[in-house]
Amino acid sequence: MTTRSPGTKSLAAKGLAGLPPGAVRPPPPPPTPDGGRVRAHTLVTIRWLAIAGQMAAILLVSQGLKFPLPMLECLSAVVASALLNLATTLARPANARLSDGQAALFLGFDIAQLGVLLHLTGGLVNPFALLVVAPATISATVLSLRSTVVLAGLSLVVVTVLAFWHRPLPWDGEGGPLALPPLYVAGVWAALVLGLLFLIVYASRVAAEARRMSDALSATQMALAREQQLSAVGALAAAAAHELGTPLGTIAIVARELERELGRDGPHAEDLGLLVSESARCREILARLARAPEAASPAFKRLGLPELLESAAAPYRRAAGPEIVVEIDPATDRARMPDAAPVPELIHGLGNLVENASQFARTRVTLWLSADPRYITVEVRDDGPGFPAELLPWLGEPYMSTRREAGRMGLGVFIAKTLLARTGADLRFANRPDGGAVVAMRWSRDVLAGHGQGVARPVSF
Repeated sequence: MTTRSPGTKSLAAKGLAGLPPGAVRPPPPPPTPDGGRVRAHTLVTIRWLAIAGQMAAILLVSQGLKFPLPMLECLSAVVASALLNLATTLARPANARLSDGQAALFLGFDIAQLGVLLHLTGGLVNPFALLVVAPATISATVLSLRSTVVLAGLSLVVVTVLAFWHRPLPWDGEGGPLALPPLYVAGVWAALVLGLLFLIVYASRVAAEARRMSDALSATQMALAREQQLSAVGALAAAAAHELGTPLGTIAIVARELERELGRDGPHAEDLGLLVSESARCREILARLARAPEAASPAFKRLGLPELLESAAAPYRRAAGPEIVVEIDPATDRARMPDAAPVPELIHGLGNLVENASQFARTRVTLWLSADPRYITVEVRDDGPGFPAELLPWLGEPYMSTRREAGRMGLGVFIAKTLLARTGADLRFANRPDGGAVVAMRWSRDVLAGHGQGVARPVSF
């Protein structure tokens, strides 16, 4: 859960294109159990749609417009694609997934088949030449960079060959074949090449961002699930304290009766005395849980905001670490400060920010609390090196980190921001003028006081 580091120059040189210096490349998505992320059924369905469109275009031009077409060659190319689709459907179950290489070969055939059809029907002068960019664009969304580069290269070769070598575009027989100026054909070639490169870069970036966000949200859900499990354990402990009180009392009464009837000098006197003392001890433990179930689960009662901040900071106070203190703005009316339910989203989100600050603070982390008639504001301040300036606009995004240690992929602040947003908080990241970093959170007073009844809408600073 790292987001800051005193030095980011070396990492900046290794940053992702389009991302701020210091951003760490996220790990590749885990492979699926059968080795790929692309279902054969998906690519087969897309190819059937392409085959249907190709057949419709051929029949419309030849039968509707009565333009001369090399029907045998065109139909052979379409039938070859259909036969390959049938073979793929019969050879693989519907839920089978293709490996990266297999999917690349699948899409490579589509590029070659479309190139043959365009060669037979006018090359780049054919309006449907635009479709040659489709397979490489699909690859950019689901396949590896290497496969996408290979398919893009194949598309560029096909487009270049079609610019120089193709049959005339089918046209009205009276006027003869349509001949366009070479300069126009060169313009079409340039448009296709630039469009192909733009679509590949755009689609790959959007798909990568979607995968990173999906992985980060999964990590957030896991963190929240762990907090909810801890609360459930506390609830179970309190329920057990209530339910076990009666039978445990019965056991104690029976043990005392037996001790009185058998006498204190009998052979079982020592065992009965132990039974009575242990049952009394159990009743004391259950009584403490019954009096203060929040000791097992803090979700059992509402806390004042200072106590809630203390609860979030307590796990991160260590003898060898920086001092962690809670301070209240002197201008705040403590008597009118609302209470809040320490739900898992609130405790875990605040805890993540406190932990992050404690990792970089030199001597002190301060949780500053202030309130006015409309808003509650909490600031987590530290006296460390502060946030790198180039990362400030990106903080809160998944996988934004300036350190590459194992397991530290910059998810901590993203998880904190996501969880706190569910409580109605709006977060701001900044550097303090006197040094150190500050994360400010603001809630509407009414939203925070009534939290625990669903996802709240964040307020803005």
